[in-house]
Amino acid sequence: MKTVLFATALLLAGTTPHMAIAQAPATAPAPAYSIDSTDIGTLLDNPATKAVLDKNLPGFTANPQIDMARSMTLKGVQQYAPDQLSDAALAKVQADLNKVPAKK
Repeated sequence: MKTVLFATALLLAGTTPHMAIAQAPATAPAPAYSIDSTDIGTLLDNPATKAVLDKNLPGFTANPQIDMARSMTLKGVQQYAPDQLSDAALAKVQADLNKVPAKK
């Protein structure tokens, strides 16, 4: 009886059973590097990602204290240097990091 009611409801709605199943939208692959999850040490050790930091955050990679932050993320360090690591600056970094392929 439930099957008949379900089929009737689908017919009344103008759909067929195969159309009633919604497909999940395709999602873009996650970037290889992220201001939220990639540690600064990884970004410094890769010449391509280090160039992104140098371009968008002048002087950041040359800071004498940078080694203390190697295990932290850019988003995690933001609280200690909010002027240099503003939301706008980090958005530019992320936009450029999105273009860098994963290092093999």
